[in-house]
Amino acid sequence: MKKQVKMRKFDRIKTLSLSVLLLCSLVFWSCKRDNNSTGYAYFPDMAYSNAYETYSPNPNFVDGKTMQPPVPGTVSREMIPYQFTRSFDDQQRAGRELVNLYQPTADILERGKEQYNIFCVSCHGASGKGDGHLVTSKLFTAIPISLASEYVQAKPDGEIYHVITLGSLSGLMGAHGSQIKPEDRWKIVTYVKNGLGK
Repeated sequence: MKKQVKMRKFDRIKTLSLSVLLLCSLVFWSCKRDNNSTGYAYFPDMAYSNAYETYSPNPNFVDGKTMQPPVPGTVSREMIPYQFTRSFDDQQRAGRELVNLYQPTADILERGKEQYNIFCVSCHGASGKGDGHLVTSKLFTAIPISLASEYVQAKPDGEIYHVITLGSLSGLMGAHGSQIKPEDRWKIVTYVKNGLGK
């Protein structure tokens, strides 16, 4: 009886030892890797994911497209949402709260003039008096406000920035916020206040 119990105990220890030895061998064998072999992939769907080209069909999405639009409300990391609306009160508030951090140095005025010539000169003209090509050729029937007038020159920088961003309250000037970077809008404001017609 004792001999039989000892044999069972020995068999269990032998089986356990053999299992541990087999497991260790399996672990060492599976970790073996040389320069000619990448080893074994135990989860091939994770190791070798299917890459889809940007504009290729994709069965993983309902619309079948690989390139998905951003989630509604997504904001680019470098972009701070504009906190004002197109209203008289917000235009006045923008004039009080928004501050132009650019000084009228030569390089700032040069960049402001460059951006002004791209986005503003066709309506407002080179001198800012509302005599741009679209007005003089009668392609645009309304005469834009003169940026050189005392009325505009007396406005706070933030208010001019607001109008460039969201457009005028009358609707004659469209919003340029999606076309001009915020820093370039401030440089245009700096140019309009300090370099226009000079």
